[in-house]
Amino acid sequence: MNIPKDLLYTKTHEWIRFEDSEKRVITVGITEHAQAELTDIVYVELPEVGKDFSAASPIAVVESVKAASDIYAPTSGMVLKVNESLQHDPSLINSDPFGAGWLFRLRLSIPEELEKLLTPSLYLQQITS
Repeated sequence: MNIPKDLLYTKTHEWIRFEDSEKRVITVGITEHAQAELTDIVYVELPEVGKDFSAASPIAVVESVKAASDIYAPTSGMVLKVNESLQHDPSLINSDPFGAGWLFRLRLSIPEELEKLLTPSLYLQQITS
């Protein structure tokens, strides 16, 4: 199972990568574990750019041949950008969940919420126990 060491994780299987040195902008996607559980992803409903979300609120939906799953905001913030490529090729989440399969970017509004995220080792413990 690939769990990149330079990312943070949520209990609901989202990953977080910092896009700036101040740690105010993050890119979010779902983990390799999550996409493997979902199997073949066929549709993604992404959030609206400019919209604000609270931490742990539903922000997107990923549909696979098995089920539809909510994606939750890892922190409070405003959506800056969405991965438009997923509208035409949602399978990018399956083939490259930590790269081309990213979902959206958020500008954090409450940076302290980052303290609730999981380190790679804590996320590994969660999915293997």
